[in-house]
Amino acid sequence: MKLITAYVQPHKLNDVKQELFKREIHKISITNALGCGQQKGYHETYRGVDVEVNLLKKVRLEIAVNEEFADATVDAIITGARTGAIGDGKIFVTPIEECIRIRSGEKGKAAIG
Repeated sequence: MKLITAYVQPHKLNDVKQELFKREIHKISITNALGCGQQKGYHETYRGVDVEVNLLKKVRLEIAVNEEFADATVDAIITGARTGAIGDGKIFVTPIEECIRIRSGEKGKAAIG
């Protein structure tokens, strides 16, 4: 079992979801996030005051999958999120030690679904 965490541009979220659905991956958690990396933010002027914005909007996806879906999930995220520009995002793949479905008490592969 793997937990795939990805940070992508907000405007690429629909593309990523479509790619995941094409590969039969439907169970995802999505949250809004702020962060900075190589983009290093930008400067803007607001009412005559120079403002440095270094925390940019991102979307965080968390997807728990069984081993056989891990590569397909990563490929779907890359396909949907890639623009070729700095700021496309990052993907982290971490092992899951245990998964338990609260409703039924199922454990392991059966709990992830």
